[in-house]
Amino acid sequence: MSHVNIAKLHPEAYQATMALSGVIESAAEAAGLDKKLIELVKIRASQLNGCAFCLRMHARDAVKAGETADRLAVVAAWWESQYFTDAERAALQLAEDVTLMSDHGRIPHRGVQPGEHLTDAQVSAITWLAIEINAWNRVAISSHFPVAP
Repeated sequence: MSHVNIAKLHPEAYQATMALSGVIESAAEAAGLDKKLIELVKIRASQLNGCAFCLRMHARDAVKAGETADRLAVVAAWWESQYFTDAERAALQLAEDVTLMSDHGRIPHRGVQPGEHLTDAQVSAITWLAIEINAWNRVAISSHFPVAP
């Protein structure tokens, strides 16, 4: 794959994506989602997609929101820990479902039913957050955004 910076070559599309992100973030806030949960969704999808740029950004944002090093260390295996609330576990399951949707037979179901722990508005907002970060992962990876110390 050729690595061209699609954000620079089509800035209008980049700006439209930024505007959509603002709408989605507002919907998440209106649905009562905690900033740490929002960042966990973005981190989990970025882990699955292998997006170093977004992982670094959202790990930093999560820390600013009060996230702990221990929880960040185990988010890749969230279902194996007792660090996350039922709502967070449901959000992480949704993030995996949206991110891996083309892999129907391989989506792991971890015994979490999002509708049992989240309102419809929260399920919708989390789904949009997962869609948003999946789009950003693809922008960053395909543009080969630099990730250096």
